[in-house]
This record gives sequence, C-alpha cells and structure tokens, in this order.
Amino acid sequence: MRNFILAAIIAVLGLSGMGAAEAGPLPAPKERPILTVSGNISVTNQGNTAVFDRAMLEAVGTVSFETETPWYSEPVKFEGVPLAKLMQHLGAKGEHIVVTALNDYSSDIPFTDIMKYNVILATKQNGQYMSVRDKGPLFIVYPFDSDPELKHQTYYGRSVWQVSKIAVK
Repeated sequence: MRNFILAAIIAVLGLSGMGAAEAGPLPAPKERPILTVSGNISVTNQGNTAVFDRAMLEAVGTVSFETETPWYSEPVKFEGVPLAKLMQHLGAKGEHIVVTALNDYSSDIPFTDIMKYNVILATKQNGQYMSVRDKGPLFIVYPFDSDPELKHQTYYGRSVWQVSKIAVK
C-alpha cells in the first residue's frame, strides 16, 4: 500500500509540470517543423513558442494502441506522443488546449481528457507515417475502444487531424 501511495504522489507531481525543468532547454528543429505549441508553457525554443520537427516530437516518447474509429472501416493501430507527456515536457499549465488543424479547424480539449484518457498526438497509422492526404502529419486520437464513453460525437469532434498548432490556455 505504501508503494502504491508513493507511486501515486510521484505520478501527480510529474503530471503537474514539475518534471519540465529536468528536460532542459528545447533545441531548435533540424528538419521541417510540424507543430507549434504556444500559450501557458515554460519550455520554448522560438520566442514564446515551442516548435517541433517530427524527430523532436517523437523524442518526447511514444506509445501505441489499436482502436476502432468512425473514419476507418477496420481497427487502426496509432502510434504517437501522449498529450499528457508532451504537456509535462513543456511545463504546460492550464485548463484546456486549443488544437488547430492546417485548414484552421480547431477544437478545445480539456486537460481532464488529457489526464483521464491516453490521448495521443499520433504520427503513425498502422506503422506508417501519416501524410497530409490521410489525416497527417499529426492526429489527436483517443483510445475509443478503451471506454464506451469515448464513442461519442464529443470525443470524435476533439480528434483533430492535420494538427499544426496547440495553444495551452
């Protein structure tokens, strides 16, 4: 029981942004940038923003899961960076993020979603990097099969594809 409580305390401290200082400064992108994060973040590399190329983003750490979605006829394996881990890496503090796509579609995602569900910023679908033509280069994906509550238009609407910007509010 004591180990469980200790693990819970460590997890809470990690997700509250306390681990951001350990990450050090964010380097400049070496390749073509694919994501800009702005708003209430403490780790930046271009003015008040954090700009990532694909390699930088994946260096934060990736996970994968398979899930059914309303956009594909069969279950799809997605791989990408957990949003909670990305927010921690940037020292983000806020109540929600605004995710904007290349076509300026945007959606608000509450921090409670980021913490409660394993929401990822997917870079790969079925082992292949996603192209702009097929919802890439970045796609917000919820693990829809993990909880019946997620199979709802609310969460489908938060699943932005062709992500280019995230603002922490």
